[in-house]
Amino acid sequence: MEALAALGASSPAILLRGSPTAYLLVNAAHVLGIGLLIGAIVTLDLRLLGAFAAHPLAHLGPPLRRMAMAGLGLAAATGALLFSTRPLAYVENPAFLAKMALLGLALLNVALLHAGPRWRDAMAGGTPHARLRAAALVSLLAWPGVLLAGRWIGFLQ
Repeated sequence: MEALAALGASSPAILLRGSPTAYLLVNAAHVLGIGLLIGAIVTLDLRLLGAFAAHPLAHLGPPLRRMAMAGLGLAAATGALLFSTRPLAYVENPAFLAKMALLGLALLNVALLHAGPRWRDAMAGGTPHARLRAAALVSLLAWPGVLLAGRWIGFLQ
């Protein structure tokens, strides 16, 4: 708890709590990161499930993956800044805890999806294996779940 209290007393946290403009900009950047992430992931998941079949996965996959990674990086960095404004309150918020659990699930799913040979085969032009399609279904539930839990945080404060 001392580390969380120290985080809440850090210069960035104090700046964000004291400046509505700074908080607004960081929050807007967080929403932008989430939009990039969810938009790219949902598109990629739907392609793995057979949508947009006229567009080869080998063409769509790499740029969508890079966009999702950029969105995740932006969302994570800005999310950490937003967390710093009230860390002791957030770690006791059930919605925040749900968001972190779903985020862990979603990231584990991504790691498993991209680590195996089935991803490389699909990117090389092969038909997505049933396990890739199952991972896409998990992703379609987990990432929007992260988004919904994140929005729920504000209602439980």
